[in-house]
Amino acid sequence: MSARDSESVRASEGIGRTKPGQDEGAATFGAFVRKPGARRVAVDVSSAKTPEGAIEPVEALPEDAVEVGFIADAYGLKGWVKIVPHANGKQGGDALLSAKRWWLVKGRDRKSVRCLQSKVHADTIVARFAGCDDRDTALALKGHTVNIARSDFPKLDGEDEFYWVDLIGLDVENEAGAALGRVADLIDNGAHSILRIEYPSTDKDGKAVTGERLIPFVGVYVKTVDRAAKRIVVDWDADY
Repeated sequence: MSARDSESVRASEGIGRTKPGQDEGAATFGAFVRKPGARRVAVDVSSAKTPEGAIEPVEALPEDAVEVGFIADAYGLKGWVKIVPHANGKQGGDALLSAKRWWLVKGRDRKSVRCLQSKVHADTIVARFAGCDDRDTALALKGHTVNIARSDFPKLDGEDEFYWVDLIGLDVENEAGAALGRVADLIDNGAHSILRIEYPSTDKDGKAVTGERLIPFVGVYVKTVDRAAKRIVVDWDADY
């Protein structure tokens, strides 16, 4: 392998990436399978027009809503909240730093809120909503999950970058055309992402069970990702 090829594989595997909150170039919260640099500048749209009753009850979420984290606590005295993004990377944590409309869910309680400002704070994100001006109001939102429309996720920089949520549910086959299963989840092991693939199988007694394959999401194994065809082609033997 040439030095250039080695460098390319190293980049595709995400080796050497820093953790959230470490520095200005860190990637954020497992948002990507392959991640561009963090967007760490706070979003501030406080000068924009906001509707009356900025925290509004809603009947349903948008069809493309994706859960990206949950409100863990109030932050400070002026109505800010602290959000823990989903560390398992299924969703787009970076959207917390760019989307202006969020949906909060707790049981049957659903709210639509306008995010005026959000920024990274250690391994969390803190945010300020229109209509949430004191600590008591912020505390009332504790425990709500945070949902953001997939259409509001930041645009990725290249064709070889993917949000995890867009990979879940895709069928996986090898280069020989053998079906390997379907992506059920992804795992971040720190160096790179891993596809967790489920497939129908049987145990030693012939009983139907769900089998599992773990395939590193790196260029040496993953050959193509075709979202339109809902298919991933990998260099992986069906017996592995």
